[in-house]
Amino acid sequence: MSYSLCIGGKVGIRYYKAGCAACARSVGKRGTLDSRKSRDSDSRAVGSQARLTAVFAMACLGSSRLCAARAEKLCQFRRNIASSVNFRRELVDQPQQQHPSVQQAAPISGSIASTTGSRLLQRSQSSPRYGGRSCRTTSIARAISSMQTQQPGSLPDYRIDPYQLLEDDLKNVYEDIRRELVANTSHEELRTIATYYFGGQGKALRPMVAILMARAINYDKDQSGLLVSQRQVAMISEMIHNASLVHDDVVDQSDFRRGKPSVNALWSQKKVTMAGDFILAVASMMIARLQNDDVTLTLSQGEFMQLGSKETENERFAHYLTKTYRKTASLIANSAKAVAMLGGADERLAELAFQYGRNIGLAFQLVDDLLDFVSSSDAMGKPTAADLKLGLATAPVLFACERFPELNPMIMRRFQEPGDVEKAFELVHKSQGLEQTRFLAKKHCVEAVRLAQTLAESPYQKSLMVVSDLVINRIK
Repeated sequence: MSYSLCIGGKVGIRYYKAGCAACARSVGKRGTLDSRKSRDSDSRAVGSQARLTAVFAMACLGSSRLCAARAEKLCQFRRNIASSVNFRRELVDQPQQQHPSVQQAAPISGSIASTTGSRLLQRSQSSPRYGGRSCRTTSIARAISSMQTQQPGSLPDYRIDPYQLLEDDLKNVYEDIRRELVANTSHEELRTIATYYFGGQGKALRPMVAILMARAINYDKDQSGLLVSQRQVAMISEMIHNASLVHDDVVDQSDFRRGKPSVNALWSQKKVTMAGDFILAVASMMIARLQNDDVTLTLSQGEFMQLGSKETENERFAHYLTKTYRKTASLIANSAKAVAMLGGADERLAELAFQYGRNIGLAFQLVDDLLDFVSSSDAMGKPTAADLKLGLATAPVLFACERFPELNPMIMRRFQEPGDVEKAFELVHKSQGLEQTRFLAKKHCVEAVRLAQTLAESPYQKSLMVVSDLVINRIK
């Protein structure tokens, strides 16, 4: 069975996937999410058995939604983007201090900008319903109002920095992770290795998405603040991710990670492997403490799929997409769904949170694979062309195969012959592989924005839209 991936009306790559008719039917029958907001309290009364069935169903359908047949729908991108927010406009320089990872923020409709700040300020000052909230609401409202600027011939832009918005939340998450790891062992060296990557130097995408989704859901339901259980989910997602990085360093023999020597370069493989296992064990204990069977099942599924992401067989595009979901998107998607469930979201809203996380995760990994070809080692904080050296064919290579079929035998032998890595690197740059990879990543970002737009209007909802812009425009 042949499938074509259409990029701007042109065939970008043709690939083959046998026996995926069931997957294609699953994609064809998948209904769209209802964008109408439901505030009916009766919808929360979902039986545990029905919730459990939904989670199991999602586990079965997760990979099928990423099968090759779904790629055919990329040709609809031009129509979809017309109705999405114009998040690709360049952002003018802002005077305030920003997180190093923030390159651009997503400009939002001027009509929203002109009303959101004043509405929040009025709510926090005069409405009894919001009187019990902390001063956080007032400060957010004033920050939003101050970020509105008028440019000649344009409406005001709504701009917000998710890292600034969640500065205290993210700081507390990393502090609590280190405290949790230290408290669960008396072995000093194990403490040092386990906490090595929790210094806050990373992009913090997973806890940021989890907290933004949690606060957006809570805001929609007039709940104050962040639930303790939701905050624990943010911690768990980052711990699972960092445990996988520790294990990756052992498998890949990496020397650098996040701009500093990797754990593999500083300690023995045996100690590093045990430290990764220890982080996972503590994360599993925290999942159990949530005492919510549905959330435990959801998070465990994300953990299992991420840890099972290393593949030994040769890949083609459909398999690459499935692997990308398992490696990166599954943990983000399931964490977003978990915080929604803990916030009392119904099935529709929990599925929306899952799909948002899935699209952000896929886009993030696609951009990561692209940066492996275009960024420097200093900017990335790790060696470039690492995937080729490991024998992995990522999206840029698979797209480049359409123009340069000589890449196929290199993929089959996993770039093991002398000169394979250098030649493949050169051919990718001569092809449209990098542009097509970015196009596919943008498609997922646009879908994430569309999903976030259906949430109740709040600074956290807007930040979820900005995250998609940060993902597509990141340089490291």
